[in-house]
Amino acid sequence: MHHPRTTLRTAARVALGTLASVASVCLVLVAAPGWAHVTVNPDTATQGGYTALSFRVPTESDSASTTKVQVFLPQDHPLASVSVKPHPGWHAKVVTKKLATPLSTDDGPVTEGVFSVTWTPDGRQDAIAPGEYDEFDISVGPLPDVSSLTFKTLQTYSDGTVVRWIDPPAAEGQPEPEHPAPTLALVPASDQGAEATDPAEGGDEVHDAGAVGVRLHRRGAGDRALHAVVGEREGGGRTVWTDQLMTFGRKVV
Repeated sequence: MHHPRTTLRTAARVALGTLASVASVCLVLVAAPGWAHVTVNPDTATQGGYTALSFRVPTESDSASTTKVQVFLPQDHPLASVSVKPHPGWHAKVVTKKLATPLSTDDGPVTEGVFSVTWTPDGRQDAIAPGEYDEFDISVGPLPDVSSLTFKTLQTYSDGTVVRWIDPPAAEGQPEPEHPAPTLALVPASDQGAEATDPAEGGDEVHDAGAVGVRLHRRGAGDRALHAVVGEREGGGRTVWTDQLMTFGRKVV
């Protein structure tokens, strides 16, 4: 004898099972990490000016943490002033190189430029864990009269894997490369309608005493602290810079 209720119950169980399977697939798809890239923010700045740059570094690995971030500054268009913002839980090492052609500045020629900035965590607990990201900041300038600057970056994981974010930007209409290097687009000041920023109203004020010495970085009138980047010469003609926090010339950290 045919039992309609039994048939309906069976059909309902089959439907629920199908929905559960679909839901499981959807959960897996949502839970899977997206392929995020190392990027520089903002991605556009004004030629001739100074700007603060933030390198956003996501950990894409499911099982390893990011334990080193190394950013290489453009050597084809070197920057006369580079200051590193202190990052809690991480320490920075800045390496300079002698420039093939000195840069002319108001304070005289600059013969050395920053080659790379490397951040490493103070301990394992400070590394960038799977599913997390962090940002590392520098201030640079003056920016050259070119269309863009590329900052090749190496990302090292706790399992020894190194991801090389060094691929050049894709041409218009072409697919994005697998590991694009962080790229900063530069536009003329007239395109931005840019005006000089008064430090009393905020923004960055950079004092540069030359390629080897002390650079002071103030974050607007509301921030009474000055960041000093102190250079110490190493062998081979390189200079390593370390961060110190200053308040009106008095070291507080």
